[in-house]
Amino acid sequence: MKAIIVQTTTNNIKEAKKIAKILLEKNLAACIHVSAVDSLYTWNNEFCEEVEYLLNIKTKKENFKKIKRKIKELHSYDVPEIVSFKIDELSKDYEKFIEENC
Repeated sequence: MKAIIVQTTTNNIKEAKKIAKILLEKNLAACIHVSAVDSLYTWNNEFCEEVEYLLNIKTKKENFKKIKRKIKELHSYDVPEIVSFKIDELSKDYEKFIEENC
């Protein structure tokens, strides 16, 4: 099994928790951290600064496409951030946790 972290942001905690809950209920993720972050970016040639909620979704690589589809379905942004990071190393116990919960 190859473990990854999928990352997305939302503009409100309610949406972040809704996405997290659905991904967990569908066994697409083993664990999801939700954190408030200060986001600075440009959108339509305008500078934006706001608080967003970052979801770090721990899962198996094979779930990425399903997670991407589900985020696009549930997300309010026109262009939601959906990126993944491979996990080079992790403990055997945490690997087992991910495997058993996805």
